[in-house]
Amino acid sequence: QVQVAESGGGLVQPGGSLRLSCAASGNIFSIVSMTWYRQAPGKQRELVAAITSGGNKNYAGSVKGRFTISRDNVKNTVYLQMNSLKPEDTAVYYCKITHQRMALINDYWGQGTQVTVSS
Repeated sequence: QVQVAESGGGLVQPGGSLRLSCAASGNIFSIVSMTWYRQAPGKQRELVAAITSGGNKNYAGSVKGRFTISRDNVKNTVYLQMNSLKPEDTAVYYCKITHQRMALINDYWGQGTQVTVSS
């Protein structure tokens, strides 16, 4: 079993920055990818950014150029640096860890961290 814990959310003014962290722990064999999603009230959950074990990155168009995803493979941690935040970035941000052990691939989710962008 793999545990996932996000941190770093909070209240920030428009134009400000936040850095989210997501740490995976437990019986880790191989992490295939680490992905950030977000869900705003009344909206579907959407992919924000993803990074593979090889370091390939993917971003939603709405955050490209403002958000940066990175990972520390030693600490099994993924980060999301969010700059130039806008009110529409307000959402609960979730981390998903895609884990592989032998031929078995599972997704593990964190409980989410609230990000509120408001003046």
